[in-house]
Amino acid sequence: MEQHESRSARIEHRWPAVAALVFALALYGALPNDLITVQRYITVAIGILLLIPLIIINPHRFNRQTAWSRVASLSLAIIVVVSNQVTLVSLVAVLVTGQSNGPSLLQSALQVWVANVIGFALLYWEIDRGGPVIRTLVKRSDLPRADFRFPQDEDDDTIVEVAAGSSLKSDWTAGFVDYFYFSLSNSMAFSPTDTMPLTARAKLLMSLQSFGGFVILALVIARAVSLIN
Repeated sequence: MEQHESRSARIEHRWPAVAALVFALALYGALPNDLITVQRYITVAIGILLLIPLIIINPHRFNRQTAWSRVASLSLAIIVVVSNQVTLVSLVAVLVTGQSNGPSLLQSALQVWVANVIGFALLYWEIDRGGPVIRTLVKRSDLPRADFRFPQDEDDDTIVEVAAGSSLKSDWTAGFVDYFYFSLSNSMAFSPTDTMPLTARAKLLMSLQSFGGFVILALVIARAVSLIN
């Protein structure tokens, strides 16, 4: 795909998202054996199998997209998120039955929480305004409806040095790092901070992420600390 003549946004690089995904899969694969068994291997295997052709299509920057690659990239993000939610349920079940010690439970809670941040970051990054390829290549008036509003989307009427980096004046477009920061802050604050959800699906996804983070903090970590003591 060619970038529309009206666009000047820098085409996003492939590797930040790949590094985050590989790290999330590694965390998932390293979870204690008493938490999940076969599920971990299936998730990691599917993740790798989907990632390889996606890297082949866009090895460096996101400038190509096919119907298959779009489905595969969305599926990959959804698999990471859904698998982590299942793991969270398993973690709570282990907590309730008391079958794990404190340090192991703390380690599992941290791994699930970090993987959750990455998984939702990938999903936000994939769904917003058509995904990483469409966001930077298509004419802005042809972009799908935005799921999130970033500060840069409304900074064009502020002081000069701030307005210079706004979406309107510099064609700024959110990249994976922006979605990762947004996902991290949502997991820590249990609410949006500088980025606001605009659609029902964005609000539901943010609610699910916040609830998962709250469960880990309020139940799992509290129980693990009590077991240590």
